[in-house]
Amino acid sequence: MAERIIVDPITRIEGHLRIEATLEGNTISQAYSSGTMVRGIENILIGRDPRDAWAFAQRICGVCTLVHGLASVRSVEDALKYPIPPNAQLIRNLMSGAQYIHDHVMHFYHLHALDWVDVVSALKADPKATSDLAQSISSWSKSSPGYFSDMQKKLKTFVEQGQLGIFANAYWGHPAYKLPPEANLMAVSHYLEALNWQRDVVALHAIFGGKNPHPNFLVGGVACPIDLNSDSALNMKRLAQVQDVIHKMKEFVEQVYVPDTLVIASFYKDWAKMGHGEGLGNFMTYGDFPSKTINDVDSFLFPRGVILNRDLSKIEPLDLNDKDQIQEQVSRSWYDYSVGKEKGLHPYQGETKFNYTGPQPPYKQLEIEKSYSWMKAPRWKGKAVEVGPLARMLMLYATKNAQAVELVDSTLKKLELPIESLFSTLGRTAARTLETKIISDAMQGWFDQLVGNIKKGDTKTFNETLWNPNTWASKAQGVGFMEAPRGGLAHWIVIENGKIVNYQAVVPSTWNAGPRDAQNQAGAYEMALAGHQLHDSKQPIEILRTIHSFDPCIACAVHLTDTENGNAIEIKVC
Repeated sequence: MAERIIVDPITRIEGHLRIEATLEGNTISQAYSSGTMVRGIENILIGRDPRDAWAFAQRICGVCTLVHGLASVRSVEDALKYPIPPNAQLIRNLMSGAQYIHDHVMHFYHLHALDWVDVVSALKADPKATSDLAQSISSWSKSSPGYFSDMQKKLKTFVEQGQLGIFANAYWGHPAYKLPPEANLMAVSHYLEALNWQRDVVALHAIFGGKNPHPNFLVGGVACPIDLNSDSALNMKRLAQVQDVIHKMKEFVEQVYVPDTLVIASFYKDWAKMGHGEGLGNFMTYGDFPSKTINDVDSFLFPRGVILNRDLSKIEPLDLNDKDQIQEQVSRSWYDYSVGKEKGLHPYQGETKFNYTGPQPPYKQLEIEKSYSWMKAPRWKGKAVEVGPLARMLMLYATKNAQAVELVDSTLKKLELPIESLFSTLGRTAARTLETKIISDAMQGWFDQLVGNIKKGDTKTFNETLWNPNTWASKAQGVGFMEAPRGGLAHWIVIENGKIVNYQAVVPSTWNAGPRDAQNQAGAYEMALAGHQLHDSKQPIEILRTIHSFDPCIACAVHLTDTENGNAIEIKVC
């Protein structure tokens, strides 16, 4: 008899996600992904001035902070055919790049690493052997035996006092953990270091955007004037601070994040088997980080396109305005469409009509033959696709980006793995690390260009040409896209008589975490879990590893606690 296991909520993510999996023996035969919370920002934006949309849309997520703001601003600029100055583009690249580096480091250490790192095992480590390991993989300064001894004592105090806190509610001692104690101690130490590191590097958003989270944006440019002689603008002191942040980011990525990924991956090469956690084989990127304008797709650092069936020799073209390419379906979602639940809609015609038809919480199981998620099911030409770091690195590799090819090939060589290992849970995790290295290098180039423009006397950061609504067309529509850390993000806007009449945001985790569609095609999460073998269905760490490798963000900025028994995660076996 088939067994259904439930993980609800999935923890160490942003928002609420429920995973149900059907087991045949100890193997997952089918999986179902359910977003259990409503976003609804789209409805809030109707009737508002499009220049204000970013301030509302940015609140979709409290972790991604700026990405929804930037996508929103770009949607308005696309609708109004509104160019921005080169300095504004460079500053946006720097802000977005900083978001990537901060987000990926935080995800690796604080959201995903504990799926691979046994914190309690670190208490058994030899600090001298840990120091030898750390010094063998990088020149990071905090690698002495005394340092690791102090970190071990700190961890021991947490355990003895029953104050595991951030390390509580995990499967410590599970046989799926394979790292030796010394590697565990090194990783836990870097976990704690990353907490302090991230506090320093988010300053870049405050410098350019006034604050973090949710820095300020501006349709037509950036809300950051340049005046080297003003205390209230981007001056020499603040430029020096930006350079310092870039240096700290690059140093931590190269000396801590990349080496740790390689060490941890070397003990989990069985998770690099083709098909072990990958599933779909279809990948999509919108493209981002223009060196010229957002309309010059060929100038993007991350290329645009679609890869089907793992075929890296062919890239399908992508058009975000084509109603036959991009559609959202709701046949298994708690929404209604005026055209019926079985038809998809392009976001320009998209609708956000809530219709919860499921069982009343708390419920034992999802009604998987009906609607079972608050997420829609986006499709490209009717196909489910994966977005995110793996899609981007595959696209860079397929287009023969020199740095990407070198990083991928050298990493696979060090791990003694074939190219096919990228199509896996471990491949997705490694891809996130490698693209962080690419972006940290690009940050310096963007900063140098900005300083070069300023030296030449170009200090313009805003184009006021179309700021007056009286100059706008009576009807306009546009799409603002970007590659957010978690994948392709786009906001579609329709404007009439100076007001928003429709607004649809399709976020990365909707592409990846969405439910089945009218053709019963599974989404990326659901397909990635199929075929997993669980060691213990009551402690399904295998599910967490693969789901966390996507870095889920489920319509964010809301947290859930169980006031009855304090549990952060509940496993049900039915």
